[in-house]
Amino acid sequence: MRLVGPPSQLRTAPALAIAVFLAITAFANPASAASPTQTQPPASVMAVAAHDRIDTRISGLHARLQITATQEELWQKVTQVMRDNASTMDSLRQARTSHANSMSAVDDLKSYGQIADAHADGIRKLTPAFQALYDSMSDVQKKNADLIFQTDHHHSAKKG
Repeated sequence: MRLVGPPSQLRTAPALAIAVFLAITAFANPASAASPTQTQPPASVMAVAAHDRIDTRISGLHARLQITATQEELWQKVTQVMRDNASTMDSLRQARTSHANSMSAVDDLKSYGQIADAHADGIRKLTPAFQALYDSMSDVQKKNADLIFQTDHHHSAKKG
């Protein structure tokens, strides 16, 4: 048998067929699809992963901000707020995930509101600690910090 068609169509046809098959089987038998709680790792694993993420972020920022020995005490105050904020957010996300299958639409909105409020509260707590550090920075460090915050988008509404 000879296959006819542009090479790009020949390469994508099997992948398309597999994708269609998987979509059909998932929709045809929703009971066999994994529930959110079945795919979530245990809370202890999630907590360790969250701790590792924040520690990685902290060490990366320390290097990128070029924190000096004289700024270390101010930096430690910033990192404590970051860790506290991360812990709060992690607890709220874990609670939301563990109750996902039993929450009503109203419960879901309330849970999301708690997370949004905690995020805003965390920013309010972080700002004065970071400002004290920022005020101690050289002009070069400040320009660098400004650039980091402009490009990282970790605090931006654009993040989706």
